[in-house]
Amino acid sequence: MIGNLACTFGRQTAAVAPRIIQMRRFLHGTHFRVSSSVEEALVDGRPIVALESTIITHGMPYPQNLSMAREVEEIVRTNGSVPATVGILNGRIHIGLNDEELQFLAKSKNLVKVSRRDLPYVLSQGLSGGTTVSGTMIVAHKAGIPVFVTGGIGGVHREGEKTMDVSADLTELGRTAVAVVSAGIKSILDIGRTLEYLETQGVCVAAFGESREFPAFFSRQSGFQAPCQVQNEEEAAKLIASTLALGLGSGVLIAVPCPKEEAASGQVIEDAIQEALSNARSKGITGKELTPFTLQKVNELTSGKSLDSNIALIQNNAKVGSRIAVALSKIQTATGKGNLPRREKVTALRPVVIGGINVDFIAKARNTTIQAGGQTNAGQVSQSFGGVGRNLADCLSRLGKTPLFISALGKDEHSESILRYCRHMDMAGVLQLAGHSTATYCAVITGSGELSLGLGDMDIHQQITEQHVSKFKESLCLAPLVCIDGNVPIATIQYVCEIAREHQIAVCYEPTDENKASKPFLSDSWRALTYVSPNLRELRAINRTLGHPVPAELPSRLEDVVRTAMTLTRPLLTQLHCVVVTLGMHGVLLCGRRVEGSFSLCPGTRKQNAAGELCATHYPAIPISREEIVNVSGAGDSLMAGIIAGLLSGYDTDTCVRMGLLSACLSLRSYEPISQEISTVSVNLEQVKARSWPEVKMWKMN
Repeated sequence: MIGNLACTFGRQTAAVAPRIIQMRRFLHGTHFRVSSSVEEALVDGRPIVALESTIITHGMPYPQNLSMAREVEEIVRTNGSVPATVGILNGRIHIGLNDEELQFLAKSKNLVKVSRRDLPYVLSQGLSGGTTVSGTMIVAHKAGIPVFVTGGIGGVHREGEKTMDVSADLTELGRTAVAVVSAGIKSILDIGRTLEYLETQGVCVAAFGESREFPAFFSRQSGFQAPCQVQNEEEAAKLIASTLALGLGSGVLIAVPCPKEEAASGQVIEDAIQEALSNARSKGITGKELTPFTLQKVNELTSGKSLDSNIALIQNNAKVGSRIAVALSKIQTATGKGNLPRREKVTALRPVVIGGINVDFIAKARNTTIQAGGQTNAGQVSQSFGGVGRNLADCLSRLGKTPLFISALGKDEHSESILRYCRHMDMAGVLQLAGHSTATYCAVITGSGELSLGLGDMDIHQQITEQHVSKFKESLCLAPLVCIDGNVPIATIQYVCEIAREHQIAVCYEPTDENKASKPFLSDSWRALTYVSPNLRELRAINRTLGHPVPAELPSRLEDVVRTAMTLTRPLLTQLHCVVVTLGMHGVLLCGRRVEGSFSLCPGTRKQNAAGELCATHYPAIPISREEIVNVSGAGDSLMAGIIAGLLSGYDTDTCVRMGLLSACLSLRSYEPISQEISTVSVNLEQVKARSWPEVKMWKMN
């Protein structure tokens, strides 16, 4: 359900233009993930070109499909626009794909070809696939992207008057206000009847360039004339702008002929098409499987000439389409007209992370025990980048959530290396201060991966002040979730909690360590928190601050650990929705209220929560040998980021926790606190479903 998470958290944003809020809730709702480059272009009003992904998943063989996708995106950039390849990964529509996601679509088998009719099923089942012309048009229109580039559109199939086999691309052009730049209609189709059908749908069709001859995909000639003609990109942009301004609700088809030097002989292609169609009929191939089969067969029969022409025409379309998008953007900027939401410079609806960032020096001993007394212990020393807030923001970014990260750095050699390393994150909220040192932390770890000693120079974190954070108040007020760590000054935590209480924002507090865990609990600020994620020591420190009895010694046996954790979380659940107790090698314990037989991470109303039954659910960790453990410093942060990513995606509690456990397992094997292997491909719904998980146990706490 679009915007579900924002509605669940019940925020009121009446002070912001309703149409902008509606667009942002769509783009950051349960079913959508927008890349940072596309999001920034939408916010800034820069030209964007939507690109389909069926050509990657079903149109070309690997590796040509991957190299083609990369080249097309680069052509779009070179000609002044931002590429927004649309694809579906694990039940989420992605608007803008990174290279890893492109590779996933290019290499994977049995992906779904997703048109309008397929979208609900594919999303509900958590499947992956390539979007067709019609599927991509829907997404582009809702995202406010008016120009879409493809190879060739679908149409009326040959003998369509008997089979009624008409592509959904045509009806989509009749009801979705997006300009489609293509090489005309695939020559395997009935071009004449397709043009007639487009006329019936009220679609404006224009040939691009010197001739009104309607192109036929591989060939520049089809034997049919286009109803209209535009000579260049500026004329095409004016035509699109007029269509949008009239509010007709229909699209525009700009038909760009294949470059002369690459165009295949029309008769050679036609002969190959007839043979391929005959072959398809003999094999009983029909429907949406017909086009990819025929194109592959034509490629074989023409010894690859059709594939070369295919790639050349797509690249040419990308160049033309990008330039049209630039020209259209200039018109819209000058006139302020069009039926798209006005793309003002506003903050996108996404999570916010506030916390520490530092350079980590990790010293890992070779032996399981470290000798004290001045001896030199054999081991390995490495440098990485950490800080609880940075770790959370890093992991969330790798999982496709790209939060705004608010923190502070010095202006020194460490800060420059941090900013280079964190290029994949939104660091717009990070303050750089001359005369201050970037935070540094040194961890001494045993050969088994346990933290033995930590030393830190963290004074810069005191500069994450209320005044600095208040500069991003709009982002806080519109965020679906705010994460804050224990490195942040108490006054800043109180400020964030006040905003959270006023705007009903969900806040997750990561205690950081035993000494910092109690900061929100020194006042009534903690009552505004939604989640807190302590380990057992931090949980004990919180209870001590609140004046509750605590054990002098903490147990190590799992049964005793669970019993102690339940005792210590019970007082917190009078106000908090959920306490996530991290248990290291034992996994994680979720403590909260079960309503109507189930526990949901999404907070309900206070009345619902009060009526629920207190329960604790234990999820064992993914088994990993001591030899495989490289670094434990970021595992807890990876766990929490994975849980939050699942929560923001609208997944059930089991899936959220298991996404966290997958992320933590990857980070335990990494020298970096947050594993670079964490991604939307390695941690997702499909990965959770594919793994066999240990038994989950639940206890009543009442």
